[in-house]
Amino acid sequence: MAKYNYHVKKEKAATYRSQIRPEIIDEIYEQILKKMIVEKKYKDPTYTAKKLAEEIQTNTRYISAAVSLRFQMNYAELVCSYRIRDAISMLTDKRNKQMTMAQVAEACGFANRQSFYAAFYRLQGKTPKQYQAEFFAKLLQPKRQKKTITEQ
Repeated sequence: MAKYNYHVKKEKAATYRSQIRPEIIDEIYEQILKKMIVEKKYKDPTYTAKKLAEEIQTNTRYISAAVSLRFQMNYAELVCSYRIRDAISMLTDKRNKQMTMAQVAEACGFANRQSFYAAFYRLQGKTPKQYQAEFFAKLLQPKRQKKTITEQ
């Protein structure tokens, strides 16, 4: 499993999270969802928590707290998860079958192919190419027909 070099981070208790009012966290959460889902800001490889904070007129600590409390992950993991979801939809679309992995990585917002492969492997347990090959292999398998009662 040590195919890619990544480390599991230790959890730290951040005391400031409990001091932020839940209404503020909810408002920031809604704005983050809008930026990620509607505007697809995650596709920009240079999009940082600082840029997001500036756009929604808050600070990075509040962004961090909202992401941690509502998504149960940090900002980098959140952005990465949206990028991987996007990559999976591209990899499983027949129209994109001829795209190289570098093209898929770039289209999803990864800075390079290597970071795409490492993130994909960490979340899916296989490389993007393996995932795509397995997906299309399943499509090509003939479907088993159930025996009807009269055939038995």
